[in-house]
Amino acid sequence: MALSRADRPLTPPLETGPMRQLILDLLPEAAPSLENFVTGSNAEALTALAAWLAPTNRESVFLVWGEAGAGKTHLLQASPAAYCDARLDPELSALPLAQDFCAVDHLEALTDGGQIVLFNLINRLRTGGGRLLAAAEAPPGRLTLREDLRTRLGSGLVYRLQPLSDAEKVAALAEQARTRGLVLPPEAFSYLFSRAPRDMRSLTALLLAIDRYSLEHKRPITLPLLREVLLTSLNI
Repeated sequence: MALSRADRPLTPPLETGPMRQLILDLLPEAAPSLENFVTGSNAEALTALAAWLAPTNRESVFLVWGEAGAGKTHLLQASPAAYCDARLDPELSALPLAQDFCAVDHLEALTDGGQIVLFNLINRLRTGGGRLLAAAEAPPGRLTLREDLRTRLGSGLVYRLQPLSDAEKVAALAEQARTRGLVLPPEAFSYLFSRAPRDMRSLTALLLAIDRYSLEHKRPITLPLLREVLLTSLNI
């Protein structure tokens, strides 16, 4: 059960280091999981992915696509697969090809060499009962990839992820605040949305920073306090 603000322990303010570093260092980001994925309009895709991750699944490829901020990377990193980001490794040189469960993010960034690696990997996984979880900015048929690779990717399960609407983000943040026992002024969300990054990862981290800052300074959450947190953590 969440503690109310009055019941929660207060930590004395830290005297060393700038407050911005306090916020960055003392609020580690929660590891991605299916449980902390904010579903929004993506209930069907999330349900299908959970079923696909079950040991009894026999489908070898599952691909999610959608615009930046829709949660594709979160879902790939929430799986137990060996993860590789093609934006950082377009040749897939660091992907452990011996694994029977791999996740490849940002397919659109693959080089010609990386596409060959992925094509061969899919063939091996299909033959050996392994699985590939992949993500891209567009469905397989619209990706600028070699035709045989697009065909392989499109032969599996393909789901689009829809980005959260502002109303869904507000609802998610309000639920997170309620769970943590936070009491925010009514105008807090509109204030944050007009001044802070609007992806859920940044907004969640900012909510945690607000909570910690309030506790450190033994002050209720007010608009002046929100302004201070924004100035220290976002440098705006």
